[in-house]
Amino acid sequence: MSTSYRLFKWVSYAEGISFLVLLLIAMPLKYMVDIPEPVTVIGMIHGVLFAAYVAGIAWMTILHRWRWVWALGALAAAFLPFGPFVFEAFLKRKWAS
Repeated sequence: MSTSYRLFKWVSYAEGISFLVLLLIAMPLKYMVDIPEPVTVIGMIHGVLFAAYVAGIAWMTILHRWRWVWALGALAAAFLPFGPFVFEAFLKRKWAS
């Protein structure tokens, strides 16, 4: 397993977790309990991690010559809850073979 793959894996996990925290904790706090501060903080953290994830997609596409379908799949996964985890499982299977 290459260093680039390991780094991408950790960035994708962090991005996926931040998205879930934003959706499942921060947003309900904002709209149900009227506490908007967590959305501001978690939203900023998620934004930085999302940018890192997109940069990681570009890096992996160039470095490992991913097919464009993989790059688009990775990008689409970022917009789905649990998407980065599912894409990571796909990558793990492909990387092992």
